[in-house]
Amino acid sequence: MKISGVDIRPGNILDYENGLWKVAKIQHTQPGKGGAYMQVEMKNLVDGRKTNVRFRSADSVEKVRLDTKEFQYLFADGDLLTFMDKENYEQITLPADLLGDAVEFLQDGMDVQLELYEEKPISVQLPDQIEAEIVEADAVVKGQTASSSYKPAVLDNGVRVMVPPFISAGTRIIVDVYAREYVGKA
Repeated sequence: MKISGVDIRPGNILDYENGLWKVAKIQHTQPGKGGAYMQVEMKNLVDGRKTNVRFRSADSVEKVRLDTKEFQYLFADGDLLTFMDKENYEQITLPADLLGDAVEFLQDGMDVQLELYEEKPISVQLPDQIEAEIVEADAVVKGQTASSSYKPAVLDNGVRVMVPPFISAGTRIIVDVYAREYVGKA
């Protein structure tokens, strides 16, 4: 589906220069002289390259429609992750780098969304928030109330996050997977 250069939004998948690109950021600019344009930061879904491109309103670009399918994470074997299709129970093995930093939050039996382009998986989306247990939390420093004070803590999966002072080891919390931030108590 062709769209105008000014209709590009973050999260769109574009077919640009014979590659699949995911839009990360956009900035609409109207210079005093000349026409307006959209400055677009994109990441290649195949090899991970990043680029910045200017699209004018007269430019058109192909927007790709991806199929999403529900899968369940089963296990890891080195750098390979195995997922099961929840409809027909077929298993698929994918490289861990397809998830990026979110791979640390993957839990056994977790439901994930695979984005497919022409039946080929190109990305894996975890739930936005997960529940995790604090295994180690620093002690509260008294008198540190001038600003909202947070302290470092380590989750059961080894990830470090900042938590409020009242959270202690053994507490189950909700964590934002992609921002790596404390959301609330579980």
